[in-house]
Amino acid sequence: MELIYTEVPRHFEYVTLSHRWGAGEPSLRDIEGQKIYNMPPVGGLGKLQGFCTVACDWGYSWAWSDTCCIDKHSSAEVQETIGSMFAWYRQSELTIVYLSDVPDTGSIGNSEWFRRGWTLQELLAPQIVLFYTRNWSLYKNLISPNHKEDATVLEELERVTGIEPGFLSDFSPGIDDARSRLQWASSRLTTRPEDIAYSLFGIFNLHLPVLYGESAEHALGRLLTEIVSQSGDISVLDWVGEPSLFHSCFPADITSYQRLPMPPPHLNAEEQSLAISEEGLRSSEVL
Repeated sequence: MELIYTEVPRHFEYVTLSHRWGAGEPSLRDIEGQKIYNMPPVGGLGKLQGFCTVACDWGYSWAWSDTCCIDKHSSAEVQETIGSMFAWYRQSELTIVYLSDVPDTGSIGNSEWFRRGWTLQELLAPQIVLFYTRNWSLYKNLISPNHKEDATVLEELERVTGIEPGFLSDFSPGIDDARSRLQWASSRLTTRPEDIAYSLFGIFNLHLPVLYGESAEHALGRLLTEIVSQSGDISVLDWVGEPSLFHSCFPADITSYQRLPMPPPHLNAEEQSLAISEEGLRSSEVL
């Protein structure tokens, strides 16, 4: 019985792909019922074939890509996917990060992958990550089984993302350090503006409705309201920029969090008590 509990889960271990979407990405309907290696390796299909080949080379039988493993014609499935994607990457045995714009001798810091919104959780969620360059070569030919544990790669990741190594190698989703997590996302972009908020749901471990068609400002406002409501963390009110029409305590755009947070003032016990009371009143107005 112990052998069954050990071997059966091992059979279903899977690899996830993290990448920047490009032209001609195959959908679920494009590959359903097809043998992908028999299809012409053009556009995203060539990338999918390369990913599956790498997964097989590492000894895995199952591979998951967000391009073709989601039925995007089903709004219910899209909602479930956005709510579950962080967990799917966390539970994978390995995440392959494919950097199509990085040559074999290039630096990962130059990749657009680090400027996209969804790839933030795809960097933080997995326990094991390997970076591959344009020609499907391991980054810098590093033989480490996990680039998140490689000191050279961690140094580069910290420099390009502004995220401390401790978070990169051992990240826990939740609403702690909310201001820092917003800053990590503040320079990133998404194709659909409202996705900049949706892409953070998993990082904050929050389950909110996905309402495509709402403004990015409204989506961000809903996210910030939930963070303050659940945590009481008013550091999210520390921003510089235009106020949101959703609520004037919040910024209209996530770029308002690019500035480093203000250091807390040095207050005596009476001043601290008064400040907490005043901030509590202001926070209650948000909720």
